[in-house]
Order: sequence, then structure tokens, then C-alpha cells
Amino acid sequence: MTIRKELWFGFTLMALIVAGTATMLLMAPTITNGHLGLMMLALVVVAIMLGFPTAFTLMGMGMIFTWIAYEENTSKTLTLMVQSAFKVMGNDVLISIPLFVFMGYLVERANLIEKLFKSLHLAMARVPGSLAVATIFTCAVFATATGIVGAVVTLMGLLAFPQMLKGGYDVRVSAGAITAGGCLGILIPPSVMLIVYGATAGVSVVQLYAGALFPGLMLAGLYVVYVVVLAKLKPNLMPPLSMTERFVPLPAATERVSTQISNTALPALLRALTGGLKGPSNQGVSTGYLLGQLGIALLPLVVFAASAGLGWHLNTKPPEPVATMAPMGSEMAEPAGADAPEPAESGLAEPPKEEGGVQEPPGAGDAASAAAVAEPLVGGVQEPAAAAAAAAAEAAPAERTPATRGYYIGLGVGALAMVAFYALLSFQRLEIFKMLLASFFPLVVLILAVLGSIVMGLATPTEAAAVGAFGGFLLAVAYRQFNLTMLKESVFLTAKTSAMVCWLFVGSAIFSAAFALLGGQELVERWVMSMNLSKTEFLVLSQVIIFILGWPLEWTEIIVIFMPIFIPLLDNFGVDPLFFGLLVALNLQTAFLSPPVAMAAFYLKGVSPPHVTLNQIFAGMLPFMGIQVLAIVLLYNFPAIGLWLPEVLYK
Repeated sequence: MTIRKELWFGFTLMALIVAGTATMLLMAPTITNGHLGLMMLALVVVAIMLGFPTAFTLMGMGMIFTWIAYEENTSKTLTLMVQSAFKVMGNDVLISIPLFVFMGYLVERANLIEKLFKSLHLAMARVPGSLAVATIFTCAVFATATGIVGAVVTLMGLLAFPQMLKGGYDVRVSAGAITAGGCLGILIPPSVMLIVYGATAGVSVVQLYAGALFPGLMLAGLYVVYVVVLAKLKPNLMPPLSMTERFVPLPAATERVSTQISNTALPALLRALTGGLKGPSNQGVSTGYLLGQLGIALLPLVVFAASAGLGWHLNTKPPEPVATMAPMGSEMAEPAGADAPEPAESGLAEPPKEEGGVQEPPGAGDAASAAAVAEPLVGGVQEPAAAAAAAAAEAAPAERTPATRGYYIGLGVGALAMVAFYALLSFQRLEIFKMLLASFFPLVVLILAVLGSIVMGLATPTEAAAVGAFGGFLLAVAYRQFNLTMLKESVFLTAKTSAMVCWLFVGSAIFSAAFALLGGQELVERWVMSMNLSKTEFLVLSQVIIFILGWPLEWTEIIVIFMPIFIPLLDNFGVDPLFFGLLVALNLQTAFLSPPVAMAAFYLKGVSPPHVTLNQIFAGMLPFMGIQVLAIVLLYNFPAIGLWLPEVLYK
């Protein structure tokens, strides 16, 4: 019987782990509890690679080695297990996981992705590699709305893969675009992985979401640039779409307007409303229909005008008044028109009192009182003219500042874009725009409602996830996809995924407690510090280790097993846990894209035609893995890509 290459690779890697651990134990002068902790870590990795359940493997190993560390004291071992499990149960952040997962499954079953892909595919028909570009865009939007990698890859494998192969696209390029695009859900919020990392590392999930937004968009942009450049250099890999595939049928009424007047949508609709249609061509083209089409065509202009108005309001907003304290002399002046007591020894006079015991503020019409209160005191001498000027300045409304040059430049660029948009807006493009309105914009509204409320601090991740789940329910109802069977499936899959994550946390807590109890963390820390690494060298070493771990392990196992080992080391090298989390999030996509445990490849293989081999899918993913490495390098050299938004919003 022949053994597959993947199995040979796995067995070889396990043998290296076992041999390395055995060598370390044999070379140690004395075997301490710390060495037992490292042996436990190696055994856990090997057991997971052999296929044992991750959560229960962590719990089992943790309890066995805790029992050894406690000198076979069963009572203490069980107490530690219960305390670790209770700590996980009290973590409020984990409540958002089932809600986000439920939202994802509801959106997936609302059947939006098919309409979204078709509309993006037609909208980008003239872009080189349009099918692959539309696939990546669709994956990015859908991953943002769901965060479920398996669902995105599977659905795009059913929708986009057959069309790409039918259009003459290379199998490897098609597979790479689908798997890489589907894995964006690991990084782009609302990512379950970021919640798990935040709960493990003690980092704010809100700041992680804000920080991961631009790196996720950057990675998606790099994917698109690669596909477009490759399509330009090698058009045989991604042939352009034929005219038949680009054809967009027009409704009968729109066809009449296009034939009778013009195919440019905006002027043709305006002329049709003012009597441009004559004779039998006017039959079946009602004024209400024309007004509806005109309203849809003018939506971008309305959005531009609203954005320009809001931008002007914010750009010319008067500066906030700065309260200044009057200089204090050796004595406080006596208020005009009132009998004041003698100054106290400290130099501060008692405030004047009226019969009711509380001094009334100066009225609007009492200029003398207002001046007396508002005027500055210099050496105990009042200046009524200065006081009157200050009171007048406070009473007058603050003037807006002139708009900046940048605002006018942005306004001009936006106006030119509007002119170009309406000059190119044919009735065919208007139909594509209507398709985008029906598929793309509902998802955008849902995403903005969820992520916007989190990032702007209007809601906690749990509250926003609840709103998102309700929004997913409304989308399913609006698109007539909601039924009892769909609800049962979504609830079952949500319970299954959430239980897996929560059991992983329980297992991780028990394992981490055992590892710390044995002194494994201290041993690792001493070993790392003995190498005298710089901050850059430490980050490179840690990311290389995570990259290699991504071959045999999934991201969940890497987060719950190895992050508790790395996180305590960050303070020694002055690394921000938020920044480290963004690097890890980019790096952990290798767990889905790197052989032999590339789960995205297996998801795609499960729905691909029989002639597509697993090796072809692996080969297609390799260039996108290189792009991920480039993204990590860019983020390290330009940390502001990930840290700018959290710093602006929260610091």
C-alpha cells in the first residue's frame, strides 16, 4: 500500500518533534518540571497531528501533567481544572462568538452571494482577470459579513469555480483566488479569530477590529493587483469575457427609451420625462417608472452631495472655546455693587451671599453684573472695558473657519468623478447598478451597522453581534429565504461552532495552567532571553515559528496553545500586544493556505469537479502565500497601517 505525500510529510514532522524533545531531555543535566512542560507541549502537537480532538487532548494532557506536578494530588488537580474552566465561563468577550457565527450563517443562507458575484462580475467585465477580481471582491465582502472561512470557500467554489473554468481560466489561478479570498474572513472583522486572540492575550477586541480593518483591505488589494498584473502579462491564463457573457438584458420600457432617445441613462430619462417619447414608443413607459429609474440613477449624486455637505460642516467647524483661568493676585477684588467680606488669610475671598444663601448668576440684561463676573483681575484692579469685550465675545456666535485646500481638492475630484460617472452611465450599467443595490448595499449597511458601532464605541462587540444577528434575520426574511429548516440548520451549526471554540478555551486554560505550573513558560523565557535577540529578531523568529506551525496545525490550535507562551515575552522586547496580534492574524492565514493541512484547499476540493486535483489547488495557493508574507513585511515596516485607526479613535 502506498502512502500519500501528505502523510509522509506529517509522519516526518512528528518524528522530528519527538526526536528533538528526546534529545533535549537526554542532554539536560537534570530533568526538571520545566522539561516535563516542554515534553507535554510536544506530545500535544503530535497527538493533534495524529487526529485526536484538540480540546480534549489539551484537557487530558493538562490534567495528567498537573497531577504529576502536584505529586499525584488528585484534589488539587481537579480544583485547578474547575478554576480554569470557571475563568473561561466568566469571560464576557466569548458571548459575541455565537452571535457573530449565527449572523454569518443567516447571511450565508439569505442567498446574497450569488447575486453579489454576478453583479460584481458584470461591473468589472472590462478589468483584466475580471472573474478572479470579482471573486476576491465577493469573498472580501462576504467574509466581512460572515467571518466563516469554510462557508465562503465552499459557496464560491460552487458559484465561481465552474464559471471560471468555463471561461477558460487556469485551474490553479482559479483555485488560488477562491481559497485566498475565502481566507480573508480570518483577518477582516468581524473575525472570530480576533475575538479568540483578544480573549487569550487580554487585548481589547474593539481595538483589534479597528486595527485589522486596513491590513485586511491591504491584503485584499494586493490579491487584486496580483491577479490584474498576471492577467495582463499572461492573458491565456485568464481570457477576457466574450460579448455574450457581458450582455445585460434591458427591461422592455428601458429598451424603448434607449432606442427612441439615447443609451446614456441620465439625459435620456430627463428627456423622456419632458415628452421626448413620441407615438407608440410611449406605450408601456409610465411616468412613475421613469421617475423610479431617475431616482436610482441620481442616488450616487445624492450620496456625493450629502458627503460634501457633511465634509464642509466638519471642515469649517469653529474651534472649541478654551477656558482660561484669570491670573490671581495677592488679593481677590471685591465684586462691584456688592458688599464683600474681608479676604481670608489664604488670600481667597469668600463668595458674596444673598439672603437665600446662594448667589444668583448675573442676568442677561444685567450688564454691570456680567461685566463684574467676567472681567479679569489684575493686581486687584478691575478692567470694565476688557470684561465687556469678553462678555460680548462669549455672547456672539462663533464663526466658522474657512474650508481647507484639501477639502476643495477632494470636492473637485469628486465632482469630476460624478461627471465621468454620468457620462459613462448607460442603461446597461444602470441595470448592473440596480443589481449591486439589491445585493452589495444590504451587506454594506449590515457591515457598517455592526463594525461601525463597535469601532466608534457605540456598542460592545456582544451588543453589535446581537444587532448583526438580527440584521441577518431581516435579510433572510427580505430575500424570502427564511424558513424553519433554514433556522434549525443555522442554530445547529452555530451551536456546533461555538461549542468547539468554548471547549478549546477550556482546554487551553487547563493546558496553560499546567504549563505554567511545571515552569515551562519560565524555561522558554530564559531560553529566548539567553539569545540576546533584538526586537526585530524576536518578531522575525516568532513569526517564522507561527508560519511553520501553520503547516500542521489550524489557527485555533496555534492561538490557544502557543499564544499564551508568546504573550508574556512581549514586554521583554517592548512589543505592543495589539501590533503583535495583527502580525499573527496576517500570518495565521497560512494555516488555511499552506499544505498539508490547508483546510481551504479541502473545502474547495469537496465541491470542485473531479478532474481538479488537490495538488493543483495547492499550487494555486502558493503565490497568494507569498503575498501574505509581503503583507506581513509591509505591516512590520509601516505599523501605522494597523495602528493608525486605533490610535485616532481610542488614544
